[in-house]
Amino acid sequence: MTRLNEPYILVFGMSICDIFGFTHSNYRAYDSNPGSVKMSYGGVCRNIAENMARVGVNTKFISVLGDDERGKGLREHANKQNFDMSDSLIVEGASTPTYIAILDDNGEMVSAVVDISIADLFTEEFVDSKAELIKNAEYVILDADNPKIAEYIVKNFAQYTNIILDPVSAAKAETVKHLIPHLHTFKPNRYEAEILCGFPLDNEESIREAGRYFIEQGLKKVFISLDSDGIYYFDGEKEGTVRVINPKVVNVTGAGDAFVAGIGYGYMNGKSMKDTVKFANTMSVLTIAHEETIAPEMSEEAVLHHREQLVWVEKSY
Repeated sequence: MTRLNEPYILVFGMSICDIFGFTHSNYRAYDSNPGSVKMSYGGVCRNIAENMARVGVNTKFISVLGDDERGKGLREHANKQNFDMSDSLIVEGASTPTYIAILDDNGEMVSAVVDISIADLFTEEFVDSKAELIKNAEYVILDADNPKIAEYIVKNFAQYTNIILDPVSAAKAETVKHLIPHLHTFKPNRYEAEILCGFPLDNEESIREAGRYFIEQGLKKVFISLDSDGIYYFDGEKEGTVRVINPKVVNVTGAGDAFVAGIGYGYMNGKSMKDTVKFANTMSVLTIAHEETIAPEMSEEAVLHHREQLVWVEKSY
């Protein structure tokens, strides 16, 4: 569990129970298909919280869950992975957010149902009830899945703590653009950055121009993920790019979540910008080498070991 009276990072966002049905042969609509079913726990912020806890960051995670078996399972899993969900909102008689997808024998999704209606219970009043927890956090990590609540937290608590925001998607990024001057750290990908900056990031100079744009808005630090071109970072002084040569890729889902967790690790351990990026990028590389959205072997020791095995290309400006 979270270590009492020690500095912590607070993550605030959704937890989702993911259920996937994989058909073994030709998928038949309107019929029962033989196959296998796999359940896992997800949600951008939940993944960030678990990844941070796995690498030793003192982590609190506030979410909203039903009092059903899925919600109970999520909390038990958090206990096992040493991140604290005890301040989450547990809603009696409600369904924990759940995503169910059916995939055909080629791995393509043929149908899905998502139930996240409980997210509406993340209210400003609930946020206010956690005010001291938010104010006392070294950093607060948010995503843009609930722009209204993200805005409320940023506008009411940015003066007390350092806020890290993951925009999640290009569409969601637009809804939080006006919050950028109040953030400590922002981590868009190339496409999200293009939407926010208003120009394509298609060469070195345009990427650097985007970095300057974000820092001039008032950000302390910006990290832009550039897919196979690596990560660009800038804090107004230290600037550069870091990438890994030929990482193993099985499933890219969860790579961004792992990277944000690595930023949290770097900050809480006093690492330089470059060392933070390399640790965070190694967490992403470990993640994409597996089918799971969180690498089974994720730990501080595993990341530090794996970082030394990778081939890096680094450039400082």
